[in-house]
Amino acid sequence: MNYIVFDDNSRNNLLPLTYTRPVAEIRCGILTLREKWEKRLNTTLSFITQEYLSEKFPTQISDDNLLINGSLLADNQIIEAIKKLPENAMLMQNNKILAVRVSQNHIDQFLLSKYNFFQKQEYTGTADFINYPWDIFTKNEQEIEKDFKLLTAGRTSAKLSQTNRFCQPERIFVEEGARVEFAILNPANGYIYIGKDAEIMENVSIHGSLALCEHAVLKMSAKIYGATTIGVYSKVGGEINNSVIIGYSNKAHDGFLGNSVLGEWCNLGADTNNSNLKNNYAEVKMWNYPQKRFIPTGLQFAGLIMGDHSKSGINTMFNTGTVVGVSSNIFGTGFPRNFIPSFSWGGAAGFTVYKPQKAYEVARLVMQRRNIEFTPTDKKILDTIFEQTAEHRR
Repeated sequence: MNYIVFDDNSRNNLLPLTYTRPVAEIRCGILTLREKWEKRLNTTLSFITQEYLSEKFPTQISDDNLLINGSLLADNQIIEAIKKLPENAMLMQNNKILAVRVSQNHIDQFLLSKYNFFQKQEYTGTADFINYPWDIFTKNEQEIEKDFKLLTAGRTSAKLSQTNRFCQPERIFVEEGARVEFAILNPANGYIYIGKDAEIMENVSIHGSLALCEHAVLKMSAKIYGATTIGVYSKVGGEINNSVIIGYSNKAHDGFLGNSVLGEWCNLGADTNNSNLKNNYAEVKMWNYPQKRFIPTGLQFAGLIMGDHSKSGINTMFNTGTVVGVSSNIFGTGFPRNFIPSFSWGGAAGFTVYKPQKAYEVARLVMQRRNIEFTPTDKKILDTIFEQTAEHRR
């Protein structure tokens, strides 16, 4: 059986994070949505995504294919239902497609949205999705627990040294190569996962669930409240609460990040802070790209959503419910507006266009520091994003 994850309309609601990746490449918990399926299915998945992303995230089609909604959170009950699908059948719930089994000869029927071709089956279990950016941090607690149990089942944790103080050791798992000294670890009835070759420096305090992914670093005296995920090769300091950093991003200095999501290749300058609660304690609204307006989140606590390659300068302040696009550079005093388009340069005093070639020079240098090449494909993706987001910069 060949497995493929596909983007549905949730992709547009998840912008700006999905400008640069398929939905299934979002991290929530320890793993990305794709990795959750791959671990359970013991296979490798390919993608059906936006055309401009398909060179980097290609589709592999075979005679018999199971297509899974990329925004769907994996669990064993859904997998059982998906595997029982007959050929050219579609698993649905509340008119939302969960999965489709389709032969190579008929996959165009799905790609052209000719859904009447397929036999419909209603799924009666619980299906959970990442539909909006704030779902990533609100569902991070449950996903850390699920991923922790999936990854550690039948395995033994590496030992924490006696320099550390910790409780509930059965809820802490340390991968080989991780370095943890003189830290305080309290899962607080959640789970703490410390990935391969990750590092927790002296005087770090952790309270609640944490996913510290491979090669990530918590710098000295950082204060981490659950449920927080620090993605691969990210470096973090200061205070963080209920936030997700997808990977390869830095918040290396003091400052507060709460109820937020950062993409890849982001950098928050020293003492960058975000508000996650309005002064009047009212519901937070956030910018929604399809509706081109701020929409209610249903949340009292919601902070910053930042797309890939965006940066903030020293002492930057982000207001409650701020959305920053891709490849923006924010700096200066005062609070900038709550929606900052992609390829913006400036701050509260106003914005100009961040010239793509200048942005690409920075991206190339930043990625080189992680021994990753900024490829012509990466450039073409950002070129397309620059064109698609022109209307937001007018």
